Amino acid sequence: MRLGLALGYWGRGPSADHVPLAQEAERLGYDSVWTAESWGSDAFTPLTWIAAQTSRIKLGTAVAQMAARSPTTTAMHALTLDHLSGGRMMLGLGLSGPQVVEGWYGRPFPKSPLTATREYVDVVRQVLRREAPVSLDGRFHSLPYRGADGTGIGKALKSITHPLRSGLPVLLGAEGPKNVAQTTRIADGWLPLYWSPTRPEAYEASLTDLPEGFLVAPMTRVHVCDDLAEGLLPVKTMLGFYIGGMGHASRNFHADLMARMGYEEEARRIQDLFLHGRRQEAVLAVPDAFADEISLVGPRERIAERLELWRKGPVTDLLALSPDRRSLRVLAELNS
Repeated sequence: MRLGLALGYWGRGPSADHVPLAQEAERLGYDSVWTAESWGSDAFTPLTWIAAQTSRIKLGTAVAQMAARSPTTTAMHALTLDHLSGGRMMLGLGLSGPQVVEGWYGRPFPKSPLTATREYVDVVRQVLRREAPVSLDGRFHSLPYRGADGTGIGKALKSITHPLRSGLPVLLGAEGPKNVAQTTRIADGWLPLYWSPTRPEAYEASLTDLPEGFLVAPMTRVHVCDDLAEGLLPVKTMLGFYIGGMGHASRNFHADLMARMGYEEEARRIQDLFLHGRRQEAVLAVPDAFADEISLVGPRERIAERLELWRKGPVTDLLALSPDRRSLRVLAELNS
């Protein structure tokens, strides 16, 4: 099982520690470093900054939001960074949700997310293969543009720049069972939002007959500490925000996922508390058991024992959300 460092996205501003953490992860033998975006900092620029100050570690977006860019634009970002980094780029993509897509990007959330995702990946693959001008008569992504409000003179084009790798890895952040199953067919890897090694049944039906070399790369909080309750608090804070606030009361993919993982009543309570402005109560309502099973928190010996559970499943890459160098070092030692 390879290790990755997940840096997420910026809060109020950039962290001065992100580049040093990436350099330390590279020194410790970590295979990859990942950046993200929500509605603030973008995923590609920080990754480029990190690429310029590292030499070996792979560079991934987890995730770049599809609504933020047309698929050809995303492919341009990916092939550019792949060239500049000497072939280290991994492109992680995700749809996000209706509130972000429509509220931040000002675009309609697709009524058929599976089709929209499939078309997006198809266009990205065409750009990277550079076998012919990019063309797709799609429901959501048409190239050339065929809308009634267009000029009708658009021309199918092939990238001027020759991509460094036609097989640049494309991974998808997917949560629903059908979306995960499609991911195994059209992508090179899957980026689970929450992964519990003790609940393989949550995704088992979607992960049958995985292609050879397919990546399963969940992000998880890793923190070596003596006080388990204190160590789990950041996990619960994150869960309270995602389950309570990252979606509408009637459509929240993260709350739905928690429900499928055996915590339906708790997920709805967290969502209700958060949406009524009781955010701290929402955080405290996150069960310690759920926060614990999707993270690696506690003393070194406890993490070592629980890490064995992660090894037994389909996980190929563990992407550590880790706040400190000691935790990164301990995880590398335990995984060696």
